[in-house]
Amino acid sequence: MVVIRLRRGGANKRPFYHLVVADSRRAASGKFLERLGFYDPKAPQGREALRVNLERVKHWQGRGAQLSATAGRLVKQFAKKAA
Repeated sequence: MVVIRLRRGGANKRPFYHLVVADSRRAASGKFLERLGFYDPKAPQGREALRVNLERVKHWQGRGAQLSATAGRLVKQFAKKAA
């Protein structure tokens, strides 16, 4: 099964997440199919903290990809902000 989830990056105590499409059997930090956006929870004021390519998310959902709980919350949050 294909899943849309977060992949952690960044330094210690400075997390940065990529929103990726990956096979659910792969490790969370393993190979992925496509990068759809990013989330930076520690972004300073005035800098973009969340970006999601909604068109590609819909494309992958149309092919059967499932959103993880956190990824779904972030996609909804971005869609609300973009509208």
